[in-house]
Amino acid sequence: MKLGKTSALGIIFSLALVATGCGQKTTTSNPDQAVASSTPAASEQKLNIEVSFYPMYDFTKNVAGDLADVHTLIPPAMEPHDWEPTPQDIASIEKADVLVYNGAGMESWMDQVKDSLSNSKLVQVEASQGITLHEGGEEEEHDHDHADKATTTEEHDHADDASAKDAPEHDHDAAAGEEHDHDHGGLDPHVWLSPALAIKEVRNIEAGLAKAAPQHADQFKQNADAYIAKLESLDQDFKAAVKDSKRKDFITQHAAFAYLAAEYGLQQVPIAGLSPEQEPSAAQMATVIDFAKEHKVKTIFFETLVSSKVSETIAKEIGAKTAVLNPIEGLTEDEVKSGKDYISVMRENLEALKLALNE
Repeated sequence: MKLGKTSALGIIFSLALVATGCGQKTTTSNPDQAVASSTPAASEQKLNIEVSFYPMYDFTKNVAGDLADVHTLIPPAMEPHDWEPTPQDIASIEKADVLVYNGAGMESWMDQVKDSLSNSKLVQVEASQGITLHEGGEEEEHDHDHADKATTTEEHDHADDASAKDAPEHDHDAAAGEEHDHDHGGLDPHVWLSPALAIKEVRNIEAGLAKAAPQHADQFKQNADAYIAKLESLDQDFKAAVKDSKRKDFITQHAAFAYLAAEYGLQQVPIAGLSPEQEPSAAQMATVIDFAKEHKVKTIFFETLVSSKVSETIAKEIGAKTAVLNPIEGLTEDEVKSGKDYISVMRENLEALKLALNE
């Protein structure tokens, strides 16, 4: 069932209205969605937050701490590009206090879902708001200079993280009656893979939670500051690692790492486009193979939630090895069980890049 079909949309939203009135929301059993237990009285004081996918969960949970129950719509090990909400998911959003999503086209279903909601008190947080975005498309697959291809989700820039908290543009409360139906078509949404931009997303989330529960604004800021200190350390470690590396290019399974590459002066050479499910053409495969041979690339990166067949094919063709470079669009069941999170996976990415850039 596809949300892009009008008739299907009507059925889903009608069912969602029925689901909204059918008792309380079932608590998720997904490990990466678990939160600390609390007494019923304490739980009533907590914010009810729905987030789209894993990075938004981890960022939001670190800002909210024990002051919210955070639920991830897209379950672990699910490729976000393939997911669409069920009537129960829409009903859960309808009953939430806060909705956090990445934006920039990552959640292709979001605009239609938001248009169907009637909860005027729902605070909607587009985490990528104010971040300068890259245009997506095949024409930039081997072009790491995006200076002339940038746009922004708003006319303002949130370069000053402290001012972002109080910026009026962060008002995503549906009660305001403002239109937030941004057209992100053709944009690269993978901003969370740059630690520097992840910091901006965290600040946007902090602002949204402070709007929803202003009495806890100081605590949200304290939590955000502590988490951002870890992100700043991660950012500095990336800068140090790539500063004197032997090479600056790396081959990835799909074009998810443009923001990371731009931040640290690297060149991403993706096999396919922005969607990990996109099959590269024979010409694209040949171009990547020629690039790899010419530049003596010894590692071809793949990712965890989709097939590694294409990366393995190219690696075999040029006599290279394969390794994981994780876009963190979701965690596998094994990653969840081992207690991994955004920062630990990004540090694994850092170590993988350090090896590949110095071969």
